[in-house]
Amino acid sequence: MSYQLNEDQSSILDGVTTILDRLAGPQRAMELGVGAHDGRLWGALIDSGYLDVGRGPDTGALEAALVVEAIAAAGGLVAAAPTAIVAPALLDTDVGGPIALADHTGSQPVRFAPVARTVFGIDADEVVMVTDLTDDEVTAVKTSFAVPAGRIGAQAWERGERLGPGSGDLLRRWWRVANAVEQAGLLRSALALTVDYVNRREQFGHPIARFQAVRHRLAECAVLIEGTRWLSLEAAAHGAPPEAAAIACTHATAAAKHVVGETHQLTGAMGFTKEYALHVYTTRSQGLTLELGGLEAHSRSVSKSRWGTMMADG
Repeated sequence: MSYQLNEDQSSILDGVTTILDRLAGPQRAMELGVGAHDGRLWGALIDSGYLDVGRGPDTGALEAALVVEAIAAAGGLVAAAPTAIVAPALLDTDVGGPIALADHTGSQPVRFAPVARTVFGIDADEVVMVTDLTDDEVTAVKTSFAVPAGRIGAQAWERGERLGPGSGDLLRRWWRVANAVEQAGLLRSALALTVDYVNRREQFGHPIARFQAVRHRLAECAVLIEGTRWLSLEAAAHGAPPEAAAIACTHATAAAKHVVGETHQLTGAMGFTKEYALHVYTTRSQGLTLELGGLEAHSRSVSKSRWGTMMADG
């Protein structure tokens, strides 16, 4: 399968890559530390309009997905996916970002909540949107997933605006696409770091990348990541159909569990150190595997979309 970027897509990626080369990267993420949000990068992306390509007259969700994938691959510590991919699918008008997503209107930890201005929460089959989120409505919590997280208080949800029946399902579908797109970028960079490491690390006088068993494991990771990328881009391009969105996220979550384990095993003790950049990608990837109920929930959604409720519950 081959996908060629058109002129607009090439220009968009060239432009966002220029910003990311200057302001992002794993070293920048490590300097910011756990639980940070990169305000400098966020401002540059907003000012340049790259997080708004999902609303363009000649661009849409596919271009937004390409931008989000690039940001994830560069280790950008910003809440790009909810703003660029999810929000345009829910609303015709722009809302203040950063944006956070909650899979129910309760008090469980929500990624990017401490820095969010807007949050979308799912209440049954309806979305509750809270704008102008204040500091006293969010309680920050510590996690090991390298992004800021917090619990949103009941008072915030009570004043939220409901987006109507069916909006909850729409949010789930686009959230799954956004999740898979982020995983594609994160896992691609995690594998690239691992390939570089095994080409430099020697045993018995040879780089361990020359060992066939190592090559087989790297090749399997590459196939899983490539599948994640194409499934997520296809789902974005076709408007996040229920089955395609669920398949993309199911594959991405399963791929993440395998690739994260393999990259850390192949890099050995070095891969677990804070000095090595692998954790910039793998910790965030692990956090994404827990969203919207994780692998089991995504798989059930595939079954429900393909065969109906009885098969999904069986």
